Amino acid sequence: MAKRILDISVSFALLILLFPLFAAIALAIAIFMGRPVFFVQMRPGKDGMPFPLLKFRTMTEECDSDGRLRPDAERLTTLGQWLRRTSLDELPQLWNVLRGDMSLVGPRPLLMEYLARYNETQRRRHAVKPGITGWAQINGRNAISWEEKFALDVWYVDNRSFWFDLKILALTVLAVLRGEGISAPGETTMPPFLGSAGSNSESEKLKAVKEN
Repeated sequence: MAKRILDISVSFALLILLFPLFAAIALAIAIFMGRPVFFVQMRPGKDGMPFPLLKFRTMTEECDSDGRLRPDAERLTTLGQWLRRTSLDELPQLWNVLRGDMSLVGPRPLLMEYLARYNETQRRRHAVKPGITGWAQINGRNAISWEEKFALDVWYVDNRSFWFDLKILALTVLAVLRGEGISAPGETTMPPFLGSAGSNSESEKLKAVKEN
């Protein structure tokens, strides 16, 4: 109950206080990248249930000659890089928090297709609502491996508390100001997660190897 009260009060206050910043960012995106201003994508929430996650758009919709989207690195704009470096692209998720889709603190909501790639331990990260920030975000963010990130997420699930959330929120401010862990080495953000030992995708790979 205390966590939900914190989520509602902080997200509601920030949505009001930061409205001028929201408007300025939206205008800049509309001018330099065009519409839509927001990026909306279905992501898994608590227990893996999908919800529409909101972010400010940081990439163009540029396609190659075959009509396929170009790689992220080619579509990420200068404005988009700045939004990601400052984490301002995540601000619309305050609306997700107010709605109850997310919490201020929790494991980050990743892609729907990753659900089938988790092993049993990693899948426990969905025992709680996803968050705008989390234990993994202040302990390396995208500069650590997927396995390290998921281990930190599960550790948070097992050790979460109201006061621990407040600590993570305070440390998040410092991490954002330092601009740490924005991307993995040599990547725009993170390489895709293809599965770990014990995951469904890993079992399928082993089965394919044996059959061949």
